[in-house]
Amino acid sequence: MLLSCLNVHRVEAGCDEAGRGCLAGDVFAAAVILPPDFCHPTLNDSKQLTEKQRYALRPFIEEEAVAWAVAVASPKEIDRLNILHASILAMHRAIALLPFPPQHLLIDGPHFTPYPGIAHTAIPHGDALYFSIAAASVLAKTYRDDYMKLLAPLYPSYDWSRNKGYPTRFHRQAILRYGLSPLHRRSFTSSHPTLWT
Repeated sequence: MLLSCLNVHRVEAGCDEAGRGCLAGDVFAAAVILPPDFCHPTLNDSKQLTEKQRYALRPFIEEEAVAWAVAVASPKEIDRLNILHASILAMHRAIALLPFPPQHLLIDGPHFTPYPGIAHTAIPHGDALYFSIAAASVLAKTYRDDYMKLLAPLYPSYDWSRNKGYPTRFHRQAILRYGLSPLHRRSFTSSHPTLWT
C-alpha cells in the first residue's frame, strides 16, 4: 500500500513528470500537496493505471489536494538542456506555481536539482510508494495527454492523438517519411539513432 507522507509533521509536495521518453511535445511536471491522511485504493504510478482510471482520478486528486500545480518545459528547452534537466526545470516551475511553499519535496526518481529553500528526498520508483508522487504522476500524464490530443489535428501525419508523441513504430516511420515537425525534439535524432531504424 502507498504511503501518504514521509513525515506527517511537515507539509510535503510530491513531484513527478510525464513525457520524458517522447519524441515530440513539451515535458510536463506536477507538484501535489495532499492531506496527511489521504488514501485512495486505486491511486498508483500512472503507468500502472488505465487511461480511464487516470482520468477518473484527476478530479478527485484536484478536489482533495491541499494544493497542486502543473508546468511544462518546451521542446526547445529540452534540446538546449537535455531531457533530464528540462524535466527538473518543469518540476521547479510546478513547485513555484503552488500557492504556498511546502516544507519538503518528494521527488520521483534518483535525480533532482535542489529547489531554493526547500529540502527534498529523491526516491526511485517513488510514484509506486507515495500517494503525493503518484498523484503528481497522474496529473502530469493526463494534462500532457490532453495537450498532445489538442495538437494532433495540427500535425495529423504523426498520429499524436494515439501515440501522444511516444516513439511507436508508426510515429517513427512518419518522421522518416515527413520529417520533423516544429514540435519534435531535435536532440533525440542524434542521441537516439536506433529510434529511426
